[in-house]
Amino acid sequence: MKKNLATALGLGLLAASPLLHAQEAVPAVVETVTAVVETAPAIDSGDTAWMLTSTVLVILMSLPGLALFYGGLARSKNMVSVLMQVFAVFSLITFLWAIYGYSLAFGGEGKFFGGFDFVFLKGITPDTISSALSTIPEFVFVGFQAAFAAITVALIVGSFAERIKFSAVLVFSVIWFTFSYIPVAHMVWGGGLLAEDGALDFAGGTVIHINAGVAGLVGAYVLGKRIGLGKESFAPHSLTLTMVGASLLWVGWFGFNAGSAGAANGTAGLAFVNTIVATAAAVLAWMATESIVKGKPSLLGAASGAVAGLVGVTPAAGFVGPMGAIVIGAVAGVVCVWGVSGLKRLLGADDSFDVFGVHGVGGIIGAILTGVFVSPSLGGVGVDDYAMGHQVLVQLKGVLLTIVWSAVVAYIAYMVAKFTVGLRVEPDAEREGLDLTSHGEVAYHL
Repeated sequence: MKKNLATALGLGLLAASPLLHAQEAVPAVVETVTAVVETAPAIDSGDTAWMLTSTVLVILMSLPGLALFYGGLARSKNMVSVLMQVFAVFSLITFLWAIYGYSLAFGGEGKFFGGFDFVFLKGITPDTISSALSTIPEFVFVGFQAAFAAITVALIVGSFAERIKFSAVLVFSVIWFTFSYIPVAHMVWGGGLLAEDGALDFAGGTVIHINAGVAGLVGAYVLGKRIGLGKESFAPHSLTLTMVGASLLWVGWFGFNAGSAGAANGTAGLAFVNTIVATAAAVLAWMATESIVKGKPSLLGAASGAVAGLVGVTPAAGFVGPMGAIVIGAVAGVVCVWGVSGLKRLLGADDSFDVFGVHGVGGIIGAILTGVFVSPSLGGVGVDDYAMGHQVLVQLKGVLLTIVWSAVVAYIAYMVAKFTVGLRVEPDAEREGLDLTSHGEVAYHL
């Protein structure tokens, strides 16, 4: 009896063993299926909504933010011309971005340029998932990057304002966008040369601010100084509008920096907080420096300090901790005071609205310090095989390459404009103001 019972039990266990093994295998199968589902690209409504919102915020930075910031800094007789230049450049670059810009920046695998995979945005449908960000539609990424490209070229307007021909602005913009913005964007964000080196640029320290700042400085040299500079008052005609513009820039910059996370996630939250605290630190640092140097803080200084802080934290926004962001903002605020005063006098260029002094200098500071404060020991998120000295050298290489590349292309672009449509308006037209002489309109009817 016992023998028969043991035999029966043995046969029962033998029969049940496949089921037991199958039950043990179920968790492994579920984990495998879950991993496949999680890694397969799929559009996420939350990420898509955030990126659409971020795109609108970046557009707000240009129109009306940058336009009003620059417009307030101009003399009243040139207000319309500045608004017109920013408005037209934004329109021109977003158009070119759809035709060939996006494809050359993100459509291939070259070291300096992409390819023609997406020229005229061919092959992209509403259901196409972005190859760069696997949870949003390709069209959303196209729009987000279009806004980045447009504001970069529009930033340059501030360096040659109040004396350049409108047609020259357009000619320059096409050439510089094609041969400077696109390749630098591809080298950093499109998998090109600097990306291969491991350069860190979260939202555009090199691609946007250094790139545009250097092009602006070259333009200031090529066009020469405005008539009457140093003899007449060139004070901003409306600090109110400049303040409004700076505030819109700060608000829009949340899309600029936090949007560069590419998703509604913790990195976006980190970049969001860093954009607040770095900018605040820069405003305070600029005001303190101005108080020491000039005896009193100014609204223009506070607004400029905000932009300096925003620029400085841009390359670092998603890589550094809030304390690192505060240091970067404070350093940018102090150094950019020198950038728009002592350095500007040293360079001897009439950079009308201090594009290089704020964007160029602030971008350089931010790009280099990103290599420092990305360190986990300093609150950063860290990168693979991180060594501070090596990363700073990589950052410096990116800075230097961008400076040289942008300067050469900018000079060529200005020369092409000079020998085709002419660069500078006639002296009488400059004295009268570009609003009437270039556009037949005035900003204010007194």
